[in-house]
Amino acid sequence: MINRFIEFSVRNKLLIFALVAALCLWGFWSMRHLPVDATPDPSETQVILLSRWDRSPDIIEDQVTYPIISALTGAPRVKSVRGISDFGFSYVYVIFDEGTDIYWARSRTLEYLAGLAGRLPEGVKTELGPDATGLGWVFQYVLKDDSGNHSLGELRSYQDWYLKYYLKAVPGVADVASLGGFTQQYQVNVDPDRLRAYGISISQVSDAVRASNAEGGARLLDFGGAEYMIRGRGYLKSRFDLEQTVLMAENGVPIRIKDVGEVVLGPDIRRGASDLDGTGEAVSGIVIMREGSNALDVINRVKARIREIEPGLPQGVRLLPVYDRSDLIERSVRSARMTLIEVVLTVAGVILVFLWHFPSAIIPVVTIPVAILLVFIPLGYTGTTINIMSLAGIAIACGELVDAAIVVSEQSHKKLEAYQRTGEAFSQEQVILDAVKEVAGPTFFALLVVAVAFLPVFVLGGQEGKLFRPLAYTKTFAMIVAALLAVTLDPALRLLAFRSRSSPAQGGKRMPRWLASLLGSAIQPEEQHPITGPLMRFYEPIVRWTLRRKKLVIATAILMVAFTIPIISRIGSEFIPPLDEGALLYMPSTMPGISIAQSEKLLQATDRILKSFPEVDHVIGKTGRAETATDPAPLSMLETIVVLKPEAEWRKTRVWYSSWAPAWLSSVLRHITPDHISEHELIAEMNSALQVPGLANSWTMPIRGRIDMLSTGMRTPVGVKIQGSDLGEIEAIGKQVERVLSAVDGTRSVFSERTSDGRFLDIVWNRNQLGRYGLSVEDAQKALSTAVGGDNLTTVIDGQERYPVSVRYFRDFRSDLDSLGRVLISAGGKEQIPLSELATLATRKGAAMIRNENGLLTGYVFVDVAGRPIGDYVAQARRELSDNLALPAGYSLAWSGQYESAERVRQRLTFVVPLTIAIILFLLYLNTRSLVKTMIVILAVPFSAVGAVWMIYVLGYNMSI
Repeated sequence: MINRFIEFSVRNKLLIFALVAALCLWGFWSMRHLPVDATPDPSETQVILLSRWDRSPDIIEDQVTYPIISALTGAPRVKSVRGISDFGFSYVYVIFDEGTDIYWARSRTLEYLAGLAGRLPEGVKTELGPDATGLGWVFQYVLKDDSGNHSLGELRSYQDWYLKYYLKAVPGVADVASLGGFTQQYQVNVDPDRLRAYGISISQVSDAVRASNAEGGARLLDFGGAEYMIRGRGYLKSRFDLEQTVLMAENGVPIRIKDVGEVVLGPDIRRGASDLDGTGEAVSGIVIMREGSNALDVINRVKARIREIEPGLPQGVRLLPVYDRSDLIERSVRSARMTLIEVVLTVAGVILVFLWHFPSAIIPVVTIPVAILLVFIPLGYTGTTINIMSLAGIAIACGELVDAAIVVSEQSHKKLEAYQRTGEAFSQEQVILDAVKEVAGPTFFALLVVAVAFLPVFVLGGQEGKLFRPLAYTKTFAMIVAALLAVTLDPALRLLAFRSRSSPAQGGKRMPRWLASLLGSAIQPEEQHPITGPLMRFYEPIVRWTLRRKKLVIATAILMVAFTIPIISRIGSEFIPPLDEGALLYMPSTMPGISIAQSEKLLQATDRILKSFPEVDHVIGKTGRAETATDPAPLSMLETIVVLKPEAEWRKTRVWYSSWAPAWLSSVLRHITPDHISEHELIAEMNSALQVPGLANSWTMPIRGRIDMLSTGMRTPVGVKIQGSDLGEIEAIGKQVERVLSAVDGTRSVFSERTSDGRFLDIVWNRNQLGRYGLSVEDAQKALSTAVGGDNLTTVIDGQERYPVSVRYFRDFRSDLDSLGRVLISAGGKEQIPLSELATLATRKGAAMIRNENGLLTGYVFVDVAGRPIGDYVAQARRELSDNLALPAGYSLAWSGQYESAERVRQRLTFVVPLTIAIILFLLYLNTRSLVKTMIVILAVPFSAVGAVWMIYVLGYNMSI
């Protein structure tokens, strides 16, 4: 079968060339149209449900989060369900099995959500989060006012009602999240003493505000042959309209809102803030990419749209990009592309030097770019993006792409050399054809074994599978393409590369034989080869010596393996090597219950410290959450993206070559040992400078951190999840875990969430007193909610802009317990009762945030590890916890984060790797038909691994997937 392919290709050279050229054009088109990103997206199929309801976390958990989790747990293809209950918000993360289509998952989630319509409280607003993943945060900008003429509220309004919609319309953008500044709100502040004097209740004020903002119609009228649509114009347009709202009339005199209070345009309650470089609060926007989109294209389209709208920005306002994923993508792809070019040129140079026959060397060199282009064709059908992993697969395969061509070249040279020595006439075409046929079978078999060796990568699941499958795909496709080219393009090119002649003696009289051989006029005998000849003469005595001392050589090889085994145990382990993103993500945690003003002060203080480092270009900080379902961060969690300058601008350090190497040599050695401060040292310095009381520091990178948070819930590479039935007991266990782990070597910081430290003002209704005045708990709650909380009652529509309207007491009448005790509750008619007569007021502590995973209450312990491999750290930490921690009945403890993924990989590879070795052994035996020969071949594996293990050890790398 293979021989027929070869003969067909030789007979139809032009057809083969035309077909390969067409496929190359197709491959080039595919390469240009494949999505480009820095790394593969390892995020799982996930649907986020965001529910809004202005209630405390315990009420949200009982009435919203838990019912939703209960309904979705066990749904088709659902792997796990995580929930977070925070003040005013419920987040439910539904994780589906790998391979589930995102839009099938979203529609199925909506079906189950529809069944909950009657079970959720009135007023709960539930929505699906954007169809985005952990890698979706691709671009962030800040609205910077250089003029000082625009307030934070005005900038936030421009972001919310104009800029956001311009950018959401960009293809590939799933959402644009607003952060920082103030959402403006019309606030009707009333004086309870004036209300009592007029006999007006707070509920009457609320009803009047609602009733004063409405528009209607009266169908159509026909006047003089023209049709008129009738509109009743009653929208509130300004503060004046609200002030003029009539509450009641007494003796023909209207009592308006301005008579009992005032109307101001102020800030609504907010749960997040933003800062730039520690200089003060900023209004920011985060562009979230739709799942499956081309990240580079989306970012470039967003930038183009920004350039279009910049002339229309408010006077003195600039749009300043502060985080741009395209820098990382372009740098990563450029680095991988340069590595690929270097590999191709190196392979080409080695082939030319050792074959010493330019026409023969050209064939493998041509095969490499052709094979690379053809690899991109099937990639488009596997959903693989162009990233450092997929390009790395091609780079790794470069040497093997030309294996078949080199073997055929060597075989052809041997055959031609043998005929040249006879001095007889021969058909060069037939000799080459015979040489190709002789080695085609073994070459195919070798490529098959290489493909089988990648079986463990293909069976990886979860994050690790999505990260490394692109590498396996590209390498395997490259092997398949190389095998096909070896029996099609290679024979056709080879016959063109050699001039047809009947005698080998041509050309040698006019030029030296070595030059004739290089240019293709003659085949240089191996012993006369300028490179391999000396190597053979050097190697021959070594081989003879080795064969005479077989036992010594075998014993030495076994000792090398034996000495290497202890080294393996000294090599650290990690899930995946860290990617240099060019930015850091600093995420400290503080105690719950912190106010947004205090949290903002902490954020600005830490950002100023970070910006002071000379390696830092700028910092963009965040406290709390942005306006998106993909960000569940509480106010007690700060996040700062530290964008670093290029490493060439970092502080220099003295290294082993600093004192003697000239500039040109230093530039080369710098690639081996950088002469600037390392990222690890920089983080250590920053961490030392940020020892702020009340803050527990943790460090990661923006992409890695987002993936970890959305896939496992952990915002550190490693963490511990504690599950049980009582939040107090979970927190107590968490504190013990924190104490034990803080003493483990490698712990940079450890922080157990203090969820029960939230501060609450409990108003406990006296049902007997309520009954005396004919009041229900619901009546009293509504009055209290309006007077103190200031519910949003209606919306002022101003063109595209929408601003809520709230009603509540002046701040002086709700600023302390005594003032709250005087809040008036209407008992019908004009009678109003002070709150203190109807309820008991007391401050208490409770859960500021509640986590729920698969229906069980959960607590997190975040662990930031530094200076030690994660695998080694977790192994020791597990032993310490086992020796020093006794769990109560009904409570469990599990490690999560990257360790969770690494453990999953270990379990899967424990089965797959031996199976792969067995398959390779079987294939080798089928080819050799000899158990001895099979074992001789397979013994190369442990002996060749010796060099790999020592190289990893010497370079200080960790063992990873």
